[in-house]
Amino acid sequence: MPASELPIRETAADILIIGGGTAGCLAAISAKETRPDSRVTIMEKASVERSGCLAAGMNAINAYLHPGETPESFTRFVRYDACGLIGEDLVLSAAREINETVRRVEGWGLPIVKDREGKYAPRGRWNLKIKGERLKPILAAAVHRAGVEVLARVAATNLLLDEGRVAGAFGLGVRDGSLYVIRAGAVIVCTGGAAGLYRPPNPVSAAHLGWYSPFNTGAGYALGIRAGAEMTSLEMRYIALRTKGILCPTGTLALGFGATQVNARGEQFMRNRFAHVGGEQAPTCYRIRGPIEETKSGRGPCYLDTRHLSAEQVRAVKEAFLEMYPGIVLYWAANGIDISREPVEIVGTEPYLAGGHCQAGYWIDASRRTTLPGLYAAGDVAGGYPYKFVSGCWAEGIIAGREAALAGQAPPDRVEEKMVAAERRRVGRPLEAASGSGGSPSPEDFLERLQRILDEYAGGISCYYELNKERLLVARRELERLERSREAIKAVDCHDLLKAHEVMDRLDVARNMVEHLLYREETRWPGFQTRLDFPERNDHRWLVFVNSVRENGSIRMIERPYQQMVAGDRYLPA
Repeated sequence: MPASELPIRETAADILIIGGGTAGCLAAISAKETRPDSRVTIMEKASVERSGCLAAGMNAINAYLHPGETPESFTRFVRYDACGLIGEDLVLSAAREINETVRRVEGWGLPIVKDREGKYAPRGRWNLKIKGERLKPILAAAVHRAGVEVLARVAATNLLLDEGRVAGAFGLGVRDGSLYVIRAGAVIVCTGGAAGLYRPPNPVSAAHLGWYSPFNTGAGYALGIRAGAEMTSLEMRYIALRTKGILCPTGTLALGFGATQVNARGEQFMRNRFAHVGGEQAPTCYRIRGPIEETKSGRGPCYLDTRHLSAEQVRAVKEAFLEMYPGIVLYWAANGIDISREPVEIVGTEPYLAGGHCQAGYWIDASRRTTLPGLYAAGDVAGGYPYKFVSGCWAEGIIAGREAALAGQAPPDRVEEKMVAAERRRVGRPLEAASGSGGSPSPEDFLERLQRILDEYAGGISCYYELNKERLLVARRELERLERSREAIKAVDCHDLLKAHEVMDRLDVARNMVEHLLYREETRWPGFQTRLDFPERNDHRWLVFVNSVRENGSIRMIERPYQQMVAGDRYLPA
């Protein structure tokens, strides 16, 4: 099909939210409540009832301020966990909203586990136990009750710029192949982070057995990168410690049931060999660095020791996983595994960019405004604020929705025809490539090349996630070569066309990420960002944010100062 034949559908909204995940739902509701007469629209490439990271549910709220904790104590802990570098204004502003937001979602129907006195049941210092298998349908129902419009099955392809201001977005109808042109007074990006950049631990047909949502392909980052938004901390990748095979979160076993990390010899290596960073309270990055060191030293594989669990506790573990990762329960049942008799093996995932676990994303202020006028960001796509998790994404969505609504901008009256025509050609080009001569790569072929480059040269699983300048320079060169072949990607139908743009988005994100990894010449987050040529943390030189801006095809690196707002030792958890 020629690109010129893509149907065009145009509409308008006062506030457009790109992405209907957990942050997007709360942003939409917040915007509508702040300006009830406004037209608020969510553009979601799937369905808000089961989209984003919470599509299969959740069994805990991982950021909640229990009695005795304050926004300031939470900020000190997050600063410690991020090895001394966070956007403290972002953490503080969200922490002030978290508890009320959790109670509000409970009022919408989310079951939160309580003790005999009717108080929330804690799971560790900052966690709550929930029965959250239907969390996403609960949020979707609240969206519909609020009167928010939902444009489902439409994937964002580019931001719409009007004299330097973000004034809407383009989208691809993944079912009908239409180019959507959505004019908006303000845009909030809530698309989540980036999975699928690196080669996964489970290959070929099992590649979908990832930890982070495979549908979060970095589109939100890429939209901003192409439009010239400033991005931050893309070098702070997230590598999750998960159960082997079925990559389930380990917090359920570690925090909920007291399973400790042990090596193949049964030694509790985190306590014995990482006491210099707090023993069991080591920052999150050390929880993956520890098993890596054990494996490299010949003391692997590593496990979570569950052999102390009673039959009743094993049943409780399975019930907890059924709220969000039923696959692990089915795996144990199919293979006759009794976790009270044998420990659960753990491994690292491939690296992800996820602003809610680390802090890779848009450079934003406390109002969640990006550096582009008219554009806001919330959730995993927003940078500077790690340890965000579900409730932090809710709080950030509420802030972004409220601030965007208060700005009160109206959508533009029209979009220039040449701008629409240019995006129509760009979006439809893979369909024309498929009708040409042979030799054009499929989206799957292109993705395999991208993942191989990053895995081998930019700190993937095959090299223990470790980095050095020489390999990163090879990654830069190979990504530039890949860039020159992006226009040859072919797509044979609408589904293929979506995959083609997803892999092109990943390439845009990967190029900026590699520049960040090159630029920070220290090891700030061992495990997540281990530089073999700069193995130490250097607070004198590198207690700064590393940011980037794409300008005319080139990537310009920027340093932004760190500002401490909360008193206390930035490395201690209490």
